[in-house]
Amino acid sequence: MVMVVALALRCGGRAGRSVAAAKHGVRRHAARPASYFSSAALPLSSASSLSPRPLLISSPSPSPSSSFSSSFSTSSSSSPARSLASLSTVRPAAARKSAGLAIPLQKRSCSAEFRTMNPSDRETLPDVAKPSHYHVSLYDLTIGGNWGYKGTVKIDTKITRPTKEIVVNVKAIDVQLAEISAKDGSAASKATEISYDRKSERAIFKFDSELQPADMLLTISFTGTINNYMAGFCRAGYQSAATPGPATPKVGEQHYMLSTQFESCDARQAFPCFDEPNLKATFDFEIEITKGLTALSNMPVKSKREGSKPDLEFVSFERTPIMSTYLLAWAVGDFEYVETMTKRKYNGASIPVRVYTTRGLKEQAQFALECASQTLDYFSDVFEIDYPLPKSDLLAVHEFAMGAMENWGLVTYRTTAVLFEEGKSDEKYRNRVAYVVAHGMLSTPFPRTPYPHLTNQYIELAHQWFGNLVTMDWWNELWLNEGFATWVGWLAVDHFHPEWNVWSQFVTESVQQAMKLDSLRASHAIEVPVRNALEVDQIFDHISYLKGSSVIRMLSSHLGQEVFLKGVAKYLKAHKYGNATTNDLWSALSEVSGKDVTSFMDPWIRKIGFPVVNVTEQTNQINVDQRRFLASGDVKPEEDETMWWIPLGIKSGPKAESANVRNLTKKSDSVADINCNEFYKVNKDQCGFYHTNYPQDRLVKFGDSRNLLSSEDRIGLIGDAASLAVSGEGSTVSLLALVEKFQDEADCLVWAQIMTSLGNLRSIFGTHETISKGLKAYTCKLVTPAAEKIGWEFKDCDDFLTKQLRQILITAAGRSGHEGTVAEAKRRFKAWADGDKSAIHTNLRSAVFSINMGEGGRPEYDLLVKEYETNTTIDGKEICLGALSRATDPELIKEFLEFLFSPKVSGQDVHTGGSGLAANPKGRYLMWDFIKANWNRIEEKLGANKVLLQRFLRLSLIKYADKEVEQDITKFFSDKDQEGYDRALVIAADTIKSNASYREREEKAILEWLTQRGYV
Repeated sequence: MVMVVALALRCGGRAGRSVAAAKHGVRRHAARPASYFSSAALPLSSASSLSPRPLLISSPSPSPSSSFSSSFSTSSSSSPARSLASLSTVRPAAARKSAGLAIPLQKRSCSAEFRTMNPSDRETLPDVAKPSHYHVSLYDLTIGGNWGYKGTVKIDTKITRPTKEIVVNVKAIDVQLAEISAKDGSAASKATEISYDRKSERAIFKFDSELQPADMLLTISFTGTINNYMAGFCRAGYQSAATPGPATPKVGEQHYMLSTQFESCDARQAFPCFDEPNLKATFDFEIEITKGLTALSNMPVKSKREGSKPDLEFVSFERTPIMSTYLLAWAVGDFEYVETMTKRKYNGASIPVRVYTTRGLKEQAQFALECASQTLDYFSDVFEIDYPLPKSDLLAVHEFAMGAMENWGLVTYRTTAVLFEEGKSDEKYRNRVAYVVAHGMLSTPFPRTPYPHLTNQYIELAHQWFGNLVTMDWWNELWLNEGFATWVGWLAVDHFHPEWNVWSQFVTESVQQAMKLDSLRASHAIEVPVRNALEVDQIFDHISYLKGSSVIRMLSSHLGQEVFLKGVAKYLKAHKYGNATTNDLWSALSEVSGKDVTSFMDPWIRKIGFPVVNVTEQTNQINVDQRRFLASGDVKPEEDETMWWIPLGIKSGPKAESANVRNLTKKSDSVADINCNEFYKVNKDQCGFYHTNYPQDRLVKFGDSRNLLSSEDRIGLIGDAASLAVSGEGSTVSLLALVEKFQDEADCLVWAQIMTSLGNLRSIFGTHETISKGLKAYTCKLVTPAAEKIGWEFKDCDDFLTKQLRQILITAAGRSGHEGTVAEAKRRFKAWADGDKSAIHTNLRSAVFSINMGEGGRPEYDLLVKEYETNTTIDGKEICLGALSRATDPELIKEFLEFLFSPKVSGQDVHTGGSGLAANPKGRYLMWDFIKANWNRIEEKLGANKVLLQRFLRLSLIKYADKEVEQDITKFFSDKDQEGYDRALVIAADTIKSNASYREREEKAILEWLTQRGYV
């Protein structure tokens, strides 16, 4: 998914339950309705969280004056009793809690190596019952009030051995009745006792008579709630863009649409089920809705019949293919759609592809529609397996915690990930849309690129094969879904838009961002033990998505893309409609390539971290050695035991014409026939997932021979130099000297990496007045020639990358104080404020708004708040929040924080303002004060969905470079229940300490260099 959030409602106790039941977190009743999961009554030790994948997000507009670096996003929803703070070791409650308090952050370790977990160690449902088919019926939906509904699920169940009880997953569901019968419904036997294990989110049905092995029918009647937490069966409020139909759900001034979000384990919050990925089944689904509304599900509508009232009707859908519970989906609302047909024939006919929106928005879905239809055909050809469903629907969802979700046949998206309005939307959103559609869901983090939106469409549809057709056997191999879908999404974007240079985008968005997280002790291996489904949300992060896709790119480059894709096709064919493991993939690739893929790829998947390759030079050879890289620079011997297989990919010679495909397979080695008096470059096109540490004078030479470097190489060179400066293995002075050579750079993506690296530097030293001033002057001088050359005016002949380059350069120039740029931004802003909306080009709204807010005060603030409140464009609110976070007046910053946590800002968007304030040196300390003073208020707004809470905290806290703040954070949260966001705090603490050490170590040298160069 392109990171999804699952809400965790808690189960609570009830007066009168037995002491034994209370002790074990179990409540029993004699087959009567039960309300449970009340957070107020839940003991800390038994609380659990279920958040599907986090939204992979970047900081709002990159800023050289604050930070162009996008913060990594990681999922951080864990249970205090079973936290993945150490993502490779499941810790008992005693190790996590002391007298009910969270374990101190500084005492947590996240560096444990991968350990093998036997399937028998997993906390799975008892194997006495195996589902093969579900019939789910929902009715009596209540709009407003308690937002309740009723349901019946009939499950074809195979009893595998004699038993008196059946266990299913439930969460926030009241079971009214459970009975077991023959498949024809005869010989029914009701459960005489129903109990609930709150911690594992299970219902236990006990029967008087022992059930014998047979194919049987399990029928469960239940009630549930259509919640507003963006998980399970949920509602989303919105203001209709056109006059809504009379049947549209409405409460007060708010209209509503209904939809589902089940990954990773929230199907159980909508109906009782066997909610594990390898318990696949087919599904029949029906729902009672108001006539005049549209109901959608994975499959086409089968039939309609009259409902329980004259204005109601039941809508039934065709049976699904065999699939996991988390892929079932439905939606109800005042929908309209745009439609096309695939060009490719499937069983002799084209497949309808539709994008659904609420009324008034369908025209903004045209670009996503085009992407989706092309992608289905492309993937069917590449994977040599036809798309297996009779239709493909995409749905834009208001209030969506993730980017997207790959439900089979009904992919759901955040509106900004699927809608794009020509002439009104920022062009960068075109990129996000394309990417997420291809991925197949926005469970993947948002790319942080200058144009992150165009790839969304391609990525989400990749999941229709990776994840849906073939599903990982268990959550520890999540990367088989997410890493592959991410890489294949980029492959599709490159196929349809080669002019976008997406593999350069991949290096700056995926490779560099994955390395940022993986360079922390708080990281984890790609494949990591997951004891139960409640722990999986901790690994929906840049490691599973971006590192996973990066090592796939490395492997594809090594085997050759054609061979690699043949191996992938073989893997998919062998396991379609089933489950698979990493070993299954390695076997298929080994068979096709003739190489032992397992032997050299397993360390990349099963070990934490990645290496730095250190290079030393002799006249006609280079010497290389590998060791683990940590941003803190203090690798311990026991942390440096992994031997990685490293493709060196050396190109050399006066024209970079020679290629050496040698691999480093031991700690150190030498490579002969490299003339060190000439050009050479390790890690050609940055295909390998590692940093390269060259002699410092080599960096200067690279700057002088930029014409021999691909854009991927230039991006990687700058990113490596910046990371090595932070760890102490390189120097900031060398980085600044290297970047100076790029003043005439013309590539948009290289500039994006430059601004990211400089932005991180400026953020860390943002509170040092002299250095901050010097870095601002340095940035201004660097970008001035390119910014003045490209100018403000858009031309008809401008391609996509030119448009994005203009946005990057004008933003950078304005935020670094270039007088002409600031003056022009102010002129255009005034004209816009006076009513000339054409004064600011759509693609420059974020630049002009942020420059004016950074240079302005109350008038600019009030205008942008008004624009936020009245803006109707899909991207407009995000742009306004990013700009408002640039305020420098302390009173305005405080007012903005109040605004962020007011009802005017949706919980799904709070992180945007928090991230922007974190990147603002004048805002971050005020924000920390606000968090401490308003913690209850923050929990009230975001705490029901832990993904939203951990995302806000992570993005708000990682920009500090102050050990005192890190200690204050630890102290403040020491008495808090950190369930669902504890790992975000560990990541923040690790990052802050690394930033603080870097600042302390480099401060003097940077100041001297800036002074010598006349910047201060």
